[in-house]
Amino acid sequence: MPTLNWIGKEAVVNHDKEVPFKLLKKVKTASAGSNSQNLILHGDNLEALKALMPYYHGRIDCIYIDPPYNTGNESWTYNDKVNSPKIRQWLGKVVGRQSEDLTRHDKWLCMMYPRLKLLRDLLADHGSIFIQIDGNESGNLRLLMDEIFGPDNYRNQITWLRSSSGKTVSRNLSEDTDYIFWYSKSDQYKFKHVYKPLSEGTKAMYNKNDSDGRGLYRLYPLQKTGGPGPETTYDYIDNRGKVWKCPKKGWRMRKEKLKALENDGRLYFEGNSLAEKAYWNERENEGQIANNLWNDIFNLQGANNEKIDFVGQKPSKLIKRVIEMSTDNKEAIILDSFAGSGTTAHAVMDLNKSDQGARQFILVEMEDDTALKITVPRLKKNIEQNKYKDGFEYCELDKPLFDERGQIEDSCDFRQFATYIYFTETQTNIDPKKIDENYIGEFGVTEYYLLYKGKNKNDLNKSFLRKVKKTDNKKVIYADRCLIDDETLAKHNVMFKQIPYEVKIY
Repeated sequence: MPTLNWIGKEAVVNHDKEVPFKLLKKVKTASAGSNSQNLILHGDNLEALKALMPYYHGRIDCIYIDPPYNTGNESWTYNDKVNSPKIRQWLGKVVGRQSEDLTRHDKWLCMMYPRLKLLRDLLADHGSIFIQIDGNESGNLRLLMDEIFGPDNYRNQITWLRSSSGKTVSRNLSEDTDYIFWYSKSDQYKFKHVYKPLSEGTKAMYNKNDSDGRGLYRLYPLQKTGGPGPETTYDYIDNRGKVWKCPKKGWRMRKEKLKALENDGRLYFEGNSLAEKAYWNERENEGQIANNLWNDIFNLQGANNEKIDFVGQKPSKLIKRVIEMSTDNKEAIILDSFAGSGTTAHAVMDLNKSDQGARQFILVEMEDDTALKITVPRLKKNIEQNKYKDGFEYCELDKPLFDERGQIEDSCDFRQFATYIYFTETQTNIDPKKIDENYIGEFGVTEYYLLYKGKNKNDLNKSFLRKVKKTDNKKVIYADRCLIDDETLAKHNVMFKQIPYEVKIY
């Protein structure tokens, strides 16, 4: 298999293993709703992806990302030259002095490689990743994805029409399309057909009506176009006893299915012509099965186009199609680690509203101004205007809890452990104001407690049990050791769990 090499590759190939596991710190004023499992993470997306690893490793159903195209255009907040101060600082730290010799393509590859590795680890075995790009880095991206995901997991390259400017750029052709590379984690990936609206030309083909109450229809030939097979080479006898000789290449379907069509009134007889009736009213709500040319997202006539409020914003129906195509679970988890204005979240909330789903989104946005001044206000406005039931928790990256080897940091304190444990249990972030000594919060009908006075110094005994709230709720208590018998624990509806001092290294 061809492999891609560039300056700085050796420094980043295993860099994902060197990133510590940071905590997530909820910012209540920027969040919407309460106890939401939707997340917006503000911070370096490499550190954010590593922070998600203990909770979401192998659980993400679908990833859509729209990384920088690396065109050299620096007119947007998240500039497109991979030249932002944060990226430059990161490259200098990770790649070292070699970073001064990197071309913009080298920088882009150094930035993408460790992030793609973490994204792959977060995907479920049945999951898929969709990466939007243009021609500047599409060749490099294909080789990069083959190396990280494996060439056997390449599924398709989608081309979508994003504009119709009709203008030439300098001495080049107008750039009206982008590409979306689709890779899966394994051959267990999910896929279902999605549909594009039928064109006016297609609708016009449904021009026959035999007044049987089913409306307009068109005719489909029944003759096979490929090679003949024994199961489709037969003479057909219709219900009137007329014999229809086998076409040269056979019929398009087995005899039983052809007979079922006739019995349902779906065969067209005229002279020596035999055809299948296809009714418009059975197709108008379905449309045409989508191929890898998505030229219907952007309407060339401008009608019904989605309003775009931010530079670089993608249409939500583009991402909705990606989600619908690659998931069959109304509780799927969708991740976007280059979130921008938050279209992925908008698409998820839209789908949930349309089919009463409970899909969850996780967004990561690195740029300060984008996260708080664009992403959050846009989604709060969408929630209010469209009456979405979903909210979200906005989080910053906090101090590291575990180092790159998965070992607990010596400086870890009670609040850090409480934050980690509460999120592990609930997938929502702790409200520090609700912490009351060892009580760290509740979720649903379960209360959570933590005994932590330092590493290996925490015993759950009957003295502590007397301090636990007298409620009917289930109690989960974290400590180092349990000195209470199982019968007493059951009597008080208590589950003991050991404090985790290390996490699996990913």
